[in-house]
Amino acid sequence: MQLHLRTKKPMRLLVSPVNIDEALVCAAAAEHIDVLDVKRPEEGSLGANYPWLIKAIRNATPSNKPVSASIGDAPFKPGTIAQAALGAVVSGADYIKVGLYGITTPEQGIELMRGVVRAVKDFRSDATVVATGYADAYRIGAVAPHAVPYIAHESGADGAMLDTAIKDGSGLFNHVCVEDCGRFVYQCHQYGLFACLAGSVKAHHVIDLARIGTDIIGVRGSVCSGGDRHQGTIQRELIVALRQVMNKAINEMQKTAVPV
Repeated sequence: MQLHLRTKKPMRLLVSPVNIDEALVCAAAAEHIDVLDVKRPEEGSLGANYPWLIKAIRNATPSNKPVSASIGDAPFKPGTIAQAALGAVVSGADYIKVGLYGITTPEQGIELMRGVVRAVKDFRSDATVVATGYADAYRIGAVAPHAVPYIAHESGADGAMLDTAIKDGSGLFNHVCVEDCGRFVYQCHQYGLFACLAGSVKAHHVIDLARIGTDIIGVRGSVCSGGDRHQGTIQRELIVALRQVMNKAINEMQKTAVPV
């Protein structure tokens, strides 16, 4: 049986504000957040927001905190998505996330992501590119989750992520088990990538995410009023509470080895 040890870096927290008011709440709680992620839920799981909002949130965020921007649940249109990625990094995003929504084969994913990587890195070599797959890919006909780390590696991306495509109340673990998530994380680490997991992640999921060595957990709904990613708004006290749960889980782990 193979064992997976947690990486040396502590698990990080990514929070997704959708407007400048929420970004200011996050800025006030910056000590508890590692990455601010700009998205537009009205346009999908990884819906792209406006470039001027990315810029405004970058300006409102402490300079030592990276800002991430989702550029959409992407169709297989490599040129279009490369231009969108360039627009996000020009607007101030440090991390560029691409949803492999319309991608049906690893070859399509590699072609799409290579265009993104080149567009982003030619402009800013230290920017971070993340290929994002969907735990519920079977519901939309997208490439399977286990192919995403390979796509990220072959395209020259820096990390791979799993989220959920359809935001209907089901979460990450409703579609893939903890063991499969652990294999995803392990595969990322074998390729030298960081692994991010998201999709209605709640406080009670944190211990499992820590055990499998997740590098970044992505949240929105769990730090919004009423737990509602669409109608709720981000609350500072919920960010603080989630960070406390993360810190406790990390302390309890003490680099525990977990079978995957």
